[in-house]
Amino acid sequence: MNSTVAADVARLQDMSVSQLARRFEEVFGEQCRSRHRRYLIRRIAWRLQANSEGGLTERARGRAEELADDAEIRVTPPRARKPNEGVPPDTIKIEPARDPRLPPPGNWIERDYKGTMIRVLVVADGFEYEGRRYRSLSAIAKAITGSHINGFLFFRLWRKS
Repeated sequence: MNSTVAADVARLQDMSVSQLARRFEEVFGEQCRSRHRRYLIRRIAWRLQANSEGGLTERARGRAEELADDAEIRVTPPRARKPNEGVPPDTIKIEPARDPRLPPPGNWIERDYKGTMIRVLVVADGFEYEGRRYRSLSAIAKAITGSHINGFLFFRLWRKS
């Protein structure tokens, strides 16, 4: 790579994304549709080097066209799979392990907080408090206290021995 191309490539690092997009349009002669800085730097640097060194040989271009002609092109999108398609019928679905500190679904977790009894229902996919579903006890504790706090500590669910 000659020194002018190396200097041009080095200057790309100091350009803003807008400047890189303009430079991309100058070098490639087409509208830039990306705002990804690293991608633009790499593409522009590649094109600058290819332009200075002559790009691909005619033999390489011809081979690329041959390969492209032989490639199968999909003309229709793949068909949508049904949820259980491709899954053997004897496959057993394993439920994720529940935290041993939590009571089983259908039970209540209670705690007195500032003179108010807090009651949270444990459901299969989370928790229910005052008619709303929550994914974690920490989210409920935050809704109650207004600050981030560990849900297990707030509800005093210590590790079972």
